[in-house]
Amino acid sequence: MRKRSIRIAGHRTSVALEAPFWEALERFAAARGLSLAALVGEIDAGRGTRNLASALRLYVLDRAKEGALSTPEKGHETKG
Repeated sequence: MRKRSIRIAGHRTSVALEAPFWEALERFAAARGLSLAALVGEIDAGRGTRNLASALRLYVLDRAKEGALSTPEKGHETKG
C-alpha cells in the first residue's frame, strides 16, 4: 500500500492504494492532460457515499473493462 496526500476541493486528504492503482490513475490523468489531483477530484465529486479509496479502485476497474488499459503484455498478445 502507498499512502498519498492529495488536495481536492480545497482540502488535503490522504488515500492509501496499492501501487498498481496509483500507476493506472497517473496514466489516465496524463492521457487526459490532467494532474493526478484533478482526476482524483473528479472521481471524488462523483463517488456518492462510497469511500474515496474504493471509488478510485472502481474507476480503474471500469476503465480496464472498457479496454483503456489494453496494451498487450509480452507473451499475451491476442491473435486474430
